Parts: sequence; C-alpha cells; structure tokens
Amino acid sequence: MAQSDHGDARKQRIQERRNVLHDTALHRRLKDHLPAAFNERWTRRHWIHASLFVTIGALAATIVPGFSNSIDNPLPASHASLALPLPPLALARQGETPGDSWQILRVQRGQTLSDLFEAAGVPATVMHRVLEHPGTREVLTRLKPGTELAFDLPVNGSLRTLRFDRDASHRVELSLRDDQISEKVTERATSTRTVVASGEITSSLYASARRAGLSPSAIATMTDEIFKYDIDFSKDLQPGDRFSVVMDETWREGERIDTSKILAATFNTGGKTYTGFRFERGGKFEYYDINGRPLKKSFIRMPIPFARLSSNFGARRHPVLGTMRMHKGVDYAARTGTPIMAAGDARVQFAGTQRGYGNVVILDHGRGYTTLYGHMSRLGSYRTGARVPQGAVIGYVGSTGLATGPHLHYEFRVNGQHRNPLSVTMPPPEPLKGAELAAFRAQTAPAMARIRGMEEAIYADAGSATPAPTQTASAAAPTGKRG
Repeated sequence: MAQSDHGDARKQRIQERRNVLHDTALHRRLKDHLPAAFNERWTRRHWIHASLFVTIGALAATIVPGFSNSIDNPLPASHASLALPLPPLALARQGETPGDSWQILRVQRGQTLSDLFEAAGVPATVMHRVLEHPGTREVLTRLKPGTELAFDLPVNGSLRTLRFDRDASHRVELSLRDDQISEKVTERATSTRTVVASGEITSSLYASARRAGLSPSAIATMTDEIFKYDIDFSKDLQPGDRFSVVMDETWREGERIDTSKILAATFNTGGKTYTGFRFERGGKFEYYDINGRPLKKSFIRMPIPFARLSSNFGARRHPVLGTMRMHKGVDYAARTGTPIMAAGDARVQFAGTQRGYGNVVILDHGRGYTTLYGHMSRLGSYRTGARVPQGAVIGYVGSTGLATGPHLHYEFRVNGQHRNPLSVTMPPPEPLKGAELAAFRAQTAPAMARIRGMEEAIYADAGSATPAPTQTASAAAPTGKRG
C-alpha cells in the first residue's frame, strides 16, 4: 500500500512539472507577440498613458449615446396656423394679374411679324386683329432688324397691350379689351445735331467709315444712294482714298437712334473728287453734285443686277423660228422668278400679253425714250397708266411667248427706233435751274465749308508726311431741337 501511494505521488509531481513547462512555453509565445510595455515592468510613463486612454474612453461612452438620442428625437409634431386678414382685390383687377408682365422682343435679321408673335406665344388670330387697326399694318409689316416690340402678357396668356415705335418721336400702345382695340400715342422727345466725319481708307471702306463714326445705315446711304453711279466700290477703291460726310444725328433719351440722313458727302478716289448734296426738289429728296446736277442717272443699264448676257443686239438666227432676223434688244439669262427693275422713272405704257413677247411691260420715260421687258413669268403690281420709280420691280423673269428658257428680253427705244441698250448714250438728268439752283447753292455752301475745314485740319500735312494708319475725326455742331 505504501508503494501504491508512492507511485501516485510520483505521477502527481510529473503532471505538475508538465503544467509548469506548458505555462512557461505559453508565456514565452505571448511575450514574443505582445508590445514591449507588457513584457517589461511598467514605468510611470506607461501608467500615465493608460490613465489618459481610460479617461477618453469613459468620456466617449458618456457623450455619444446622449448625442445619438438628441438626433433620434423628432421635432414636436404640433403646430399652429394664424389667419391674417387681407384687403379685398379691386373688381377691375380680379380677372387679371398685374405686375411685370412685359416681354420685349428685338427683331432679328430675317424675322417677320408672325415670327415675333409666335415667339411671344400670341395666336395668329390676334396678330391679324392688330393689323386691321388703322395705321398699324404700314408700320408692323416693315420692321427693321433691331426694332423692339413689347407684349403685355399676364399669366392667363392673352395679349393685353402691344407697344411699338411708330417713328423716332412717337410710341404707340394698343390695348386689347374684348373685341375693342384702343390706341394711345406718346410723343418722345428727340434732338438732332449736325456732325462732320472724315476718314481715310487703310484696309476697307467699311472699317474706316466705322472708325470715323458712321453707322452701317450711313455707310449704305453713301455707297448705295450717293456715289453708286460714279464709283465702283468693289474695284475702284485704293488705300489712301478719303471721304467726308456732314450728317444729322437723331438722339432720344441719351441714345443715338439714327445717323442715316447724310446732308453732304465728298469722296476722293483715283485722283478725282466726287460730291453729293441732299436737296428737296418737287417734294422729293435727291442727291446732286456741286453743280446742281442729279447724281442718279436717268437710266440703269441692267434691269437685273448680276445677270448673264445670253444674247446680244443685232442679226441672229431665232432660236424658236430658226430664221435669220434682227434681234432688237438684249437677253439676260436668269432663274424664273428673278425680279426685274424699271430702268428709269416712267409711266406704264402697256402691261399684259403681246404676241411673241409673252407677258410684257412697256415703260414711257418721256422725251421720246421707252423700254420694253418681255417673257415675264408674271407681272408686278404696276398697271397701265401707273407711275413707276427707277428701280421698282415691274415683273419677274420667265419664259412666256417665243422663248426656249427663262430670260429677260430687254429693248431700248429712242423716238421709236431700237438702240443697243449696252452702248446707247444715256440722256443726262435734268440739272437744277433758276430759283432751285440758287436755293441749292445757299443750302450746300455751309456744308461744303465745314467739310473743307475738317479736311484741312486733318490732312494739312498729308503732302509732307506719311499719314497715320487711321486718319479720322468728327466735330459736332451745337445740339438743336428739330420737330
């Protein structure tokens, strides 16, 4: 029995030794994985860090739950409404919505009146009602780019008022109420001052004229009305050519609204000086040279600008009949529908259909001169006996009568005799005489003096020094009110 107890004690000591060895090995493995602070005896610094981490953890545990609860708690669902009394709406305004309901549209190039009404959301039926109002159609169907139209459109969408400028001095408001249209005209004060502008061409006429202060409309007046008969602006101009103009500027509410009225102009090109002065004769304004002769020629040689000459004046084999016969005019080939212009001021002698000419117009220009325009696809609005100004459209190119294709047959007659329109000497326009010439000279002398004074001030040293790239100037006369 003593031997058995001795064996049990020996087994117990062996098991205890194994447990110690196991704990020692485990301690070594943990020591290899734990930071050095846990493997060594803690210093004062270690205890301070540990205390700080414990404090931060306690504060976080206290604050975060409270913050979360404050977010989760919804706002009180109960609220109260307080009714405030408002003044009653006037009966006249109950059916409308007053306020800033104006839409202002500016006419763009190529836009029509119907385009503007469509852009404003106004039906075409309303536009036609407006055009039926006396004096409205003449203004609204001739809108220029930049013109403003204002539409008063409340939220119900129906047009209440249309506003536009009848001219530089008058604004029109058309109020639409049921089936009635009432008109209100407001006079707008304008002022006019006369200015002188001068320039020298360096690169292009347009650029130089703009630098001199001329508007696009003033440039068009100078090139298309005053000097178009004497100067080919596409070929004749050279750097160093000069121009000067005396023009009226119209101002309204601090804005320059018009500069197209040129009173006098000079143009120096090719060693020659051309002049033009605005003068009223017989109730009509035209431009004259310094000697009182009209700048507008009695006739234009081509009734269709930029057309191709397809058949000359003289004997030829007729393209339809096949026989040799005299071709008493010239033919200009052009597309069907191309407008045909009157060669000069005239009275319509005949407008209709005539044998091989098809649709034809014959104009009587006086002093024995007549012109004929044949093979038209359709006639213009002028009828027999009507007065026609030079350049007016009298018909459209076609191929009626004896014609193989669309073209204009154009004849020029002097006392009934056919002449070649391309080589005939055109009659000079009638100059001013007597009292008209005296009035013309009295009117144009001050304008010419101002031009000469301006040019002397700008180009005084032009002969002794090379001119600067831009030689422009303008001088304004005192502002004056003109009706």
